Amino acid sequence: KMTQQMRDLQLAQARKPPGPSSPNAAKRLYRNLSGKFRVNYTSFDEGSLAGRGEKEKLRKSYLFQSNAALFEAVELQDLDRVQELLKQYSPEELDLNTPNSEGLLPLDIAIMTNNAPIARALLQAGAKESPHFVSLESRSLHLSTLVREAEQRVKELMAQVVNEAPNADCSEKEKQLKAWEWRYRLYKRMKAGFEHARVPDAPTNVHLSVASSSSVQVTFWEPLSVNSAVVTKYKVEWSCSPTFSPPLGEAVIDKLKNLHFTIRGLVSGTAYYVQVSAYNMKGWGPPQASMPPFAIPSNWREYDGRAPRRRGQAEALDHLLGQVKTVHQHCVCHEPCKTQPQSRKHSVSKSLKHLFHPGSKFLKTLKRGLYLAAIFYKDDNILVTHEDQIPVVEIDDTYSCLLMQDFLWFTKVSCMWDETLWLRQCVTVSQSSCSCILQTRFKMLLAISQMQGLLGIQDLGQVFFEPIKDKQGNILIITLKEVKTNQTFESVRWVPICKLQTSRKSVSSPEEPTALDMLLISVQDKLAYHQWSSHALSPGLYLGYLKLCSAVDQIRVLVPERLPNILCHVKIRSNPNISREEWEWLQKMASVEEHVSAEPEAETSQNHLFQELQVAIKELMTLVNIPLQEAKDFRLYSQEVLDFGGQVSFLLLLPPSDDVCTAPGQNNPYTP
Repeated sequence: KMTQQMRDLQLAQARKPPGPSSPNAAKRLYRNLSGKFRVNYTSFDEGSLAGRGEKEKLRKSYLFQSNAALFEAVELQDLDRVQELLKQYSPEELDLNTPNSEGLLPLDIAIMTNNAPIARALLQAGAKESPHFVSLESRSLHLSTLVREAEQRVKELMAQVVNEAPNADCSEKEKQLKAWEWRYRLYKRMKAGFEHARVPDAPTNVHLSVASSSSVQVTFWEPLSVNSAVVTKYKVEWSCSPTFSPPLGEAVIDKLKNLHFTIRGLVSGTAYYVQVSAYNMKGWGPPQASMPPFAIPSNWREYDGRAPRRRGQAEALDHLLGQVKTVHQHCVCHEPCKTQPQSRKHSVSKSLKHLFHPGSKFLKTLKRGLYLAAIFYKDDNILVTHEDQIPVVEIDDTYSCLLMQDFLWFTKVSCMWDETLWLRQCVTVSQSSCSCILQTRFKMLLAISQMQGLLGIQDLGQVFFEPIKDKQGNILIITLKEVKTNQTFESVRWVPICKLQTSRKSVSSPEEPTALDMLLISVQDKLAYHQWSSHALSPGLYLGYLKLCSAVDQIRVLVPERLPNILCHVKIRSNPNISREEWEWLQKMASVEEHVSAEPEAETSQNHLFQELQVAIKELMTLVNIPLQEAKDFRLYSQEVLDFGGQVSFLLLLPPSDDVCTAPGQNNPYTP
């Protein structure tokens, strides 16, 4: 079989005409080759004198070749080559929308030869149709002219080949004849493709939804039949009248990666009708009305006039912090300032002592106390000290307070790493009471400053949600930070994580590992948690499941392992907004005590939401391993929609009141 394939390949190569496949290609190839030879024949001195100008000429030559190559690939219907060129060069470098000498663009050739895959690839890259074709008549005339001229050229060359004696010129004429015959067939195919095509059918699945109190969104799919011509754009029209007389506005969509459009600047409470039509080289097809037929811009807050929960909170907190800083500056800082000259005398000796102080270096071992470890990672590498240890500093060697309260305070400090020095001044001043809590927190701030100083960086990253405790009485608070740029750190170096885990010798028994050994064993899990917790949800409306479990000093919440920064959830739809009508329907359902048929009228946004919720609830119950019959007493939280940053919103699904939070000692009947 292999031998036969090789023979076939050799025969095909032998039959293949030695010249280029089109006259244009022949001209381009000649120009490119002559350009290359000109560059090669210049001497070294001339090349160095030309410098940047020659490089620019060479670059333009390559770009010219890439443009020619794209036309060739489209004409030869070579999809792989087209995709390769689109990936390798930008649309500008390819001159994607500059017509060739025949007044055609790559997209025109793909459309008129009805090559849908290549046409789609070009459209997604930003290709346009030729501006010369302002009407059907102009396109038809242009194609007829190309066919006629190609036919005439074929006849002329055929006559020359027949009449001339065999020589070098005759051989060249035969090549040209083959190329023009090929081009004649291409133009005839394009003309036939244009003549047989009809306008496209209407788009399918045209769905209208309320995007906000001043906008609606329409989504749609391609027509079922494009009638032998690729759709190159869509038109969205909207009006306050179901007959679209008068029309209020229209928009043409020629970027076909995502078939949706948001109509903005609408009046809240007004009904808007929307229809969508498709376009190909034969013109616009019939419009398709949306489902539901109209939408009224609104938001669920309009139901009872509720203000956003977080409006002005960040500004208020900034204002409060500014006030605290001002009071601290005026009432406290002027006292230490008076004694500043005196402290300068001892600054040199203090700094020298600090160099030899054991607290100024990273720790190798733990001796029963509270410690801070900083994990910095980049790809598969982790930052370690010169002793191949994760950077650790001591917080308190006589720690005896309640850890959870101090740990939560530490997590808040992590939101303002740059303010550590100022916070230390505040706590130092307040230390007159000498309470255990204040002393511990002051030591935490000292440890943070020490870690920042040793590493030479302010931002220590995100605090891991759970400290590590061992049986020897050590507690390790961990911060994690992913390094994405080539930052330089002091006193540390990068090593592969796997090398660190295999090379470090454990100093504890497997039955009772130290906190440092526990950290090394679980470092991959902590890095995975950190990466997963920084992932954002895509915009949309979600259904979340709220399940809590309380202990003596904390409450735990059920989250997905792969997305631990949000509740267990499923996506209801891509539109995050809940309209006033939808919220009104949800309120009505929440107030019904007995089980009644909740299905709203067909062809309404409420009915669409009802169907989406049914699917989402079943999917969510499967996800958290709760049988559907057990979920009959579950409720939708009807007090509010939870908004996260404007693009993500949540409806909450709650278990019965007694089961929302599992108390200590109480068994949870369902294991997620």
